[in-house]
Amino acid sequence: MKNRKNSRISYKINKALEVPREISSEEPKITIIGFDEMLIENYKGILEYEEFYIKVSTSIGNININGFNLSLEQVTEDDISVKGTIESFDIDRILGDDKE
Repeated sequence: MKNRKNSRISYKINKALEVPREISSEEPKITIIGFDEMLIENYKGILEYEEFYIKVSTSIGNININGFNLSLEQVTEDDISVKGTIESFDIDRILGDDKE
């Protein structure tokens, strides 16, 4: 109960200060630039990495990226940049009490 109250207070403060949700939470932000670049912010880890398939773990589920000549161009603690010919991507969502 106390954790839920603190969460509501944090949410209200962040909303009043107009802090972007991806900064104030662990939710990922996915930016796609054309068909050849994807930036994923707030990721947890890289689960699989092939030239044609990359699987990235996030707090909301796994992001599966399919394509050709895929490479990890930039990897930091906070974000990852995937380059190559991106054909498709999907998210295997984690469904739980607080995520729907």
